[in-house]
Amino acid sequence: MARISATAPLREPHFRWFFASRSINLVGNFMAPVALAFAVLEVSDAPIAIGAVLAARTIPMIVFMLIGGVLADRMGRARILFASNLVSGLSQAVVAVLVIAGVAELWHLIALSALNGIVSAAGLPAQQGIIPLVVPRTMLQEANVLMSLTRAIVAVAGPGTAGLLVLSVGAGWALALDAATWIIAALLLLPVKLSGSVGKASVIGDLRTGWDYFRSTSWLWLCVGAATMLNALYEGGLLTLGPQRAEGSGLGAGGWGLILTFQGIGVLAATLVLMRVRLERPLFYGMIGMALFGLPIAALGFSTDLAVLLPAAALSGAGIQVFSLGWQLSIQENVPSDLLSRASSYDQLGTYIAIPVGQLAMGPLAAAYGIENMLAIAGIAYVVISLATLLSPAVRRLNRVSFPAPERNGAPAH
Repeated sequence: MARISATAPLREPHFRWFFASRSINLVGNFMAPVALAFAVLEVSDAPIAIGAVLAARTIPMIVFMLIGGVLADRMGRARILFASNLVSGLSQAVVAVLVIAGVAELWHLIALSALNGIVSAAGLPAQQGIIPLVVPRTMLQEANVLMSLTRAIVAVAGPGTAGLLVLSVGAGWALALDAATWIIAALLLLPVKLSGSVGKASVIGDLRTGWDYFRSTSWLWLCVGAATMLNALYEGGLLTLGPQRAEGSGLGAGGWGLILTFQGIGVLAATLVLMRVRLERPLFYGMIGMALFGLPIAALGFSTDLAVLLPAAALSGAGIQVFSLGWQLSIQENVPSDLLSRASSYDQLGTYIAIPVGQLAMGPLAAAYGIENMLAIAGIAYVVISLATLLSPAVRRLNRVSFPAPERNGAPAH
């Protein structure tokens, strides 16, 4: 496979600002799951409590996702992402204050998570569509790999830092740091000026155009359909039952943070490889990588030994990084630019729509059949569903798209 230059996108001014914004935001994002999970456990020990808070964010995000994609294409992706980051930061700050003050109740966390979900419904499709507008299309792998490198570095340090904060000063301070990163990320987007596409179609017409493209593109809807089931298993299994398994087995917040840290180490290792080589057949390798992401779910069902869990977490991190890059390249190279946020909103809708089912169902199922059994079943199902998508030729044969080099001062850029 051909080698690439991962630092080339940093020559593009708009990409530099977007890169800085996203990097700061990632610091909080990797701390928030640990901090929020243990903040919920401080408020309520009910089996359904963590799932209810997570679902409270996910359900409004699903409801408003398609409208968010239309707004991003029409009003400007950077503008929508700025607003989304700002409101998310303010809502998370309120959660942090309530937790630190010791007055948080479960309904507070549910209500503020719902607000965060509404604004994220616009932010996610906007974020998905920005990179092709701030770098030449010939640099899409380089830009995505550079973003992934930062994500991987933060993934290594973020969960462990959150675990230490929870142990030392409490979950509220980790949530406060997450709130600050959202707000700083919003401010860093101010220099990125990207206009939206002003069309004559109605909002319904825009939605229909996006749907027509989505349903006519077989690799797109097949992978999104698989992700519908996979994300329900992951969110309901690892993120909902995982902290409870850690808390009940003696691993605690420190052990749980260490598992997520090793997942980040796997992401970092895969990213360093992908900085050097061009990823061909992005969905073929991507879905194999996705199958590896199910390993720590299954492993938690069979063992709480870190000697088993940490290698599984590292392999899963490497796998999800290969999938993430493969999916981003497939979307960014193959979907027309003016449809990107709308197509992404259908992608995000399918991806998230079953997550509340997993979040809300896994707690009662675990109470009835045992946490270990449900984690094992969820992990095995995750691997099987991921590999089943490769039965489709449209998925396993999708190749990279070649674009002409952009011209600078009348000459091709190098």
